[in-house]
Amino acid sequence: MPGDLANKLFKTEEELAQMKTSERIRYRLVNANCRYHANDNIAAFIEDGEIEELKAEVQAKMQGVLEALVIDTVSDHNTNDTAKRVAKMFLTEVFRGRYVPMPAVTEFPNFSRLNELMIVGPITVRSACSHHLCPIMGKVWIGILPNEHSNLIGLSKYARICEWIMSRPQIQEEAVMMLANELQDRVKPDGLAIVMEADHFCMHWRGVKDNDSMMTNSVMRGAFLKNPNLRREFLSLLSKKT
Repeated sequence: MPGDLANKLFKTEEELAQMKTSERIRYRLVNANCRYHANDNIAAFIEDGEIEELKAEVQAKMQGVLEALVIDTVSDHNTNDTAKRVAKMFLTEVFRGRYVPMPAVTEFPNFSRLNELMIVGPITVRSACSHHLCPIMGKVWIGILPNEHSNLIGLSKYARICEWIMSRPQIQEEAVMMLANELQDRVKPDGLAIVMEADHFCMHWRGVKDNDSMMTNSVMRGAFLKNPNLRREFLSLLSKKT
């Protein structure tokens, strides 16, 4: 892309300081050959104070969107601060998983050599469709088959990792894969299974306006993929928890 090529040109500290915050962060990403899709985490390229600067930038852009929608935010008391609220919501709440590092997760060695199936869930998760930025609300179940070399993590840490992964604009299929990759790298189990069931508000609010459709998808790895009995045990236990 021409814009990306231009960003790759060396810029002095003075030139960087004069750039918009979003352009400065994008410059770092492009020069590092780092992807910055909607569901990517870019925390490593954001410096102290820049989230607040991004809020101001997003607020200004959002104000322009409201004006383009012919909304009088001056005399309408309901929308006086809408642009500011939306900017804060995007950066520090619903899309927070893009802008903050991975939460600290304490790991423990498997001293007891646990090797039985563990199930965590249902964990309530909230995300957003990257196509229309509409909410995705759902639940996640995680199955772990540890081995003697696995790293064990606390139950609450599964929820924290889920929240970090899900708080981004994305599609459900990719979100579950990203969660599986993170848990596989961190826990290193013999088997990993994840099931996510979610309600997509882009189905309720627009298009077909179907209020009953849910999407369920799963990722099975290691022993869950190879052993049908283990997979059946996991799925049968899930059915008793819903």
